[in-house]
Amino acid sequence: MIHLGGYKPRLSLHNSLFKVLVAKPGGSCKQHLKQAEFVFHNLTTHGLKIHYDIYGGLIWLHSYQDVIDKERIESLRAEMKSLGIEESAEMLVSVLRACAKEGDFEEAERTWKLILSSNNKPPTQAFLYLMEVYSRIGKPMKSLEIFRSLQKRGPPNVVSYYKIVELLCKAQETELAESLMVEFVESGMKPLTRSFIDMIHMYYNLSLHDKVESTFMRCMEKCRPNQTVYSLYLDSLVLTDKLDRAEEIFNQMHADEAIGVDAKSCNTILSGYLASANYAKAEKIYDFMREKKYETESPLKEKVEYILSLKHKQVETSLSTKLSKEQREILIGLLLGGLRVELDEKKKKSCAVNFVFRENLKIHSFLKRHIYNQFHEWLASKLMDNDDENIPYQFTTVSHTYFKFFADQFCPQGQPVIPKLIHRWLTPRVLAYWYMYGGYRTSSGDILLKLRFGNEDVLRITKSLKANSLNCRVKKKGTVFWVGFLGSDAAEFWKLTEPFILADLKEFLEAGIESSNGSSKTSNVNLSSDDDSPPN
Repeated sequence: MIHLGGYKPRLSLHNSLFKVLVAKPGGSCKQHLKQAEFVFHNLTTHGLKIHYDIYGGLIWLHSYQDVIDKERIESLRAEMKSLGIEESAEMLVSVLRACAKEGDFEEAERTWKLILSSNNKPPTQAFLYLMEVYSRIGKPMKSLEIFRSLQKRGPPNVVSYYKIVELLCKAQETELAESLMVEFVESGMKPLTRSFIDMIHMYYNLSLHDKVESTFMRCMEKCRPNQTVYSLYLDSLVLTDKLDRAEEIFNQMHADEAIGVDAKSCNTILSGYLASANYAKAEKIYDFMREKKYETESPLKEKVEYILSLKHKQVETSLSTKLSKEQREILIGLLLGGLRVELDEKKKKSCAVNFVFRENLKIHSFLKRHIYNQFHEWLASKLMDNDDENIPYQFTTVSHTYFKFFADQFCPQGQPVIPKLIHRWLTPRVLAYWYMYGGYRTSSGDILLKLRFGNEDVLRITKSLKANSLNCRVKKKGTVFWVGFLGSDAAEFWKLTEPFILADLKEFLEAGIESSNGSSKTSNVNLSSDDDSPPN
């Protein structure tokens, strides 16, 4: 409407829209910069008053960009000064963040002095950004000095240890990095994985492969299994020709759903097999990568295909991919938990699955990587690096006829329903993924599963559960039904699904056990709210 002319939005509408654009953490909303600049432009064009929050929010968004527009930040600050708007400590921290990305030492020092003059106790983030600035200009010892000054204000937190270990590792100050890592571990703070990864990276780059191995072992003692840690260790083993150990680690990654393999780890082990002339195993890995649609690095692909051509084996350029039994069961479990399949309007006989995970749920942060890896070959767009932090909380499959079956069963005519054949599909794996995606464990150890379906659908699935000797109760909260397994029933549900629950999630989802007197623990369910959060 604005583009067509003749429409002048109210100031309150602009302000409300801007608040939405900057509502999420910086890393997840940095893509909203263009929209925020558009709102700012309209405020200016229509002669509306621009408040401090708009200037502060815009500088904040600019400070999170991969490429910093220094001139734009300077112009916004100059405009604020001309209007008599003072820069708060929070805004100055945004400027310092931009300086850290650019390595702008002079501006960082000026900004730091302004922060000190406006606030006797600068926020922790300001210290971290100043540490980053000194690191970028080759002064890691100055970064350490700032870290120690931060310690004097009180015990440092996990993030400050992350930053100083990272900076010392980048500077390859091995002794200092080791000393800080020991200090971090002995502090009792967790998680430690990120700093262990930085240490392993440093040792790998310095060709200190014995220390790569010892740090990997220490990490396994202190932290949960992590794909990045395993991949780095795998790289080191292949590089040092320890192929038997590399194969052992790769197989462990593949077997453990909490770790998993990706294109990078597959290319690493493939390069090891080719270098050692173990062509049979190289061919097997190559076939696995093609099945998963993992991209094979060009030099490796050329070598494998040359070897296969000598064996007169034709290499197919595409595979007739089908959903595996495991993938089908995972989808059914997620669909019960609230996932939806979307019809392709252009291809009426095809559908796509839109995987959506909630950023505020710790369980979903683990589950998203697992699902991403499980359906990697079906995804519409794939990441080059499957690091946990890079995998988005929403991703979509390609449109395919295989997904149309699930749409017809769970959402015919656009309305969610429980299929009539659900009693045949409620396998332990289905129930496990329903629990992980749309379930909840109460403080008393009971298990609740979410259902966003109609009354008849809920009745159908509860009958199916009871037919499988799973006793349950149903409560409705707003528009959501919650299927509850209480006391000993929760224990029975857990016993059935536990083999299919991801290792990282077991401590969050394990059901409570019966108390010593034999009575069952049950939760006090409050149904007064209309939202879809679990009853409490």
